[in-house]
Amino acid sequence: MEKCNECIKCTVEQCRHHHGTKNYCTLDSIQVGTHEMNPTQDQCTDCMSFAVK
Repeated sequence: MEKCNECIKCTVEQCRHHHGTKNYCTLDSIQVGTHEMNPTQDQCTDCMSFAVK
């Protein structure tokens, strides 16, 4: 079983880096970005480390 990084909570089960049985990421770190020119809400941010399973 892959290790989980308890510093990075994640509920995106479609991501390759999701732990699988726990709501954590398995990466050591992630990159957070935005798809907006001037982000003003949390919905404007994205996990740039996302990878489809």
